[in-house]
This record gives sequence, C-alpha cells and structure tokens, in this order.
Amino acid sequence: MIAGGPDYYPGGGQASPSFSFRATHVRLAGEGDLLARLEALRKQLKAEGLFQLQGQLRRPALPKTIGVVTAESGAARRDLLAGLERRGWGGTVVWAFAPVQDRHAAPAITAAIQDLAAQPQVEAIVVTRGGGSLADLWAFCDETLCRTVAMLRVPVVSAVGHERDSTLIDDVAAIACSTPTHAAEAAVPLDCGTARLGLERAAAVLSRAAEGAVRARTPHLVALARGPARALRRERLALNQKTREIRAASERGIAGRLGFQRRVAGVVLERAARRAAGAEMERRRAALHRAEVALRAHEPERTLERGYALVEDRQGEPVTDVSAASAAERVKLRFADGTVGARIEENR
Repeated sequence: MIAGGPDYYPGGGQASPSFSFRATHVRLAGEGDLLARLEALRKQLKAEGLFQLQGQLRRPALPKTIGVVTAESGAARRDLLAGLERRGWGGTVVWAFAPVQDRHAAPAITAAIQDLAAQPQVEAIVVTRGGGSLADLWAFCDETLCRTVAMLRVPVVSAVGHERDSTLIDDVAAIACSTPTHAAEAAVPLDCGTARLGLERAAAVLSRAAEGAVRARTPHLVALARGPARALRRERLALNQKTREIRAASERGIAGRLGFQRRVAGVVLERAARRAAGAEMERRRAALHRAEVALRAHEPERTLERGYALVEDRQGEPVTDVSAASAAERVKLRFADGTVGARIEENR
C-alpha cells in the first residue's frame, strides 16, 4: 500500500501541463503486512532473551502426564494420539480444548496453557493444530501468548501448521515440530516400544550369561562348598577339645577353691569356737563365783564364826527344838573351831 498525494503542473510556453502522484510512504498490505509485524515482534522478543528460556528447561525422557492444547475436533488431535500410541507410551493425557482460529483464540489458548501449567502432575505441554495461512495461524503469534509460553516452568512443544508454516510460538517454545506426529516424538523422547524390546533382549542376554556362568562355576563352587564343611568339622573338634580342657580346668579350679574355702572355714570356725568357748568359760566362771559367794553367805560355819553353836544328836543330825534335845539327853555342840559333847540335865 502506497500513501502520498497528487502533483499537477499547468504547463507553460515551452512545456506541456502534467499530472503525477508523489508517494510519501510505502507499506506491505495483506499477508505482507502480517509478515512485517511478525518480524518486528520476533526481533523484539529475541532481543529480550525470551527465545532461550524454554530451551533451558529439562524435558523428561518418559513423562507420566502430558497436557495438550488443541481443538476438540480436528486431525491434529487424532495424529497426536496416533503418534503417542506408536511410541508405546501409556501415560495420561490432560486435554485443554480451545479455539485455534479466530480473534478469541489467542486469549483462550493462553488461559488453557496456564491452566495446564498450574497442575503439578503435568510434565510437558503440547500446543498443536493443522496448517493454514498466516492469517489463520495468527493467534499463535500473539505477543501475550508467546510471553506466557516463554515464562512457563513446564516445557512446551509447539506443533502448529506444516513445515512451511512459521509462527512466533515456535520460536519461544522448548522445541518446534512440523507435525503432531513429530510433536508426540518430541514430548516422549523415549520410544517405549523400542525400549521394551531392548530390555527384553538385554534380559535374555543376561539370563543366558548367568546360566553359562553358573554352569562354568558349578564344579568350582561344589569344591568350595565341601571346604566349609571340612573346616567346620575341624573347628568343631577343636572346640570340643577346648571345651573339655576348660571343663577339666574349671573342675580343678573349683576343687582347689573349695579346699581352700574349707581350710579357711575350718580355721575361722576353730577360732570362733575358741572365742566362744573362752567367752562361755568366763561366763560360767563368773556365775560359779557368784554362786560360791552366795553359798558361802548361807554356810553354817559363817554363823558359827559369829559366836553361835550348832546342836547335833549322836548321829550328827541337827537338833532344832527343846523336846528333841531332852529326848537325845546327850548332844554335841559344834563351834566354829571344833565340837564338844554335852548332856541335857534340865529342861526349861
């Protein structure tokens, strides 16, 4: 599109009049205008460093949950599912359906991506739709959408249009794919079917190697297996011998200690008996002395020493009253220093 104004020359005696259009501004119209706007926005986002942010995120080799933003009906959805199935992937797909071509598409796609990124189980997000003109795909060049994708914590796989199509979301995404099938391979880098076959082959190789190793080492293992039994028998015999020696030494030690204890006990008991006998003898001697003193206190000779005399009959029996003395007629008077005879002449 050209902008400017007309220019008119009325002519003169030597020149003819003329009319011309002076252009002051030239701008591409239609798709050319969109391309110019796209290129300007691409330069701006690149200058801000938004093209490198998604590329720095770690993409899981085998994500358990993938979020997908696409139209609810369309070939892109079917192609993506077919690609995931060919990968042998058995994870979970969280769908976020949104319009992919109209003036409301960009805000809806942005909101869908944000909702998926807010779910902690989502490990990767795929944004896909079929091909079309630049005008049809313009929603995926929206500045707000591209800034949102660049700042996400979740890697985004872009699969918008065909190989010849180029949108701004391809520049800010972690990886740009030409088809939904390619997007399935990028979202799940590990080919699960191939990996399973590889694991099965590796398991078979390991199993054969293990069987061969067991067969090759069996004779040696059998020989080694007998060694512990022999060593165990030797150790058992040595242990039994040691046990007998310990038992005999213990019995000798116990007998010696018992003899020593008996001797010590004999000496201790003898000393105790002596001490007890001595104490008992002293106690009895003291008791005997006390009895002797008491006996001597009641002894008749003590009374006689004080001037009394004991009257006895001829048989030596004490005469205790007058009638007995008269009947005896003759009596003996016993003094402290001797005895004299006496006759009873008068009874008063």
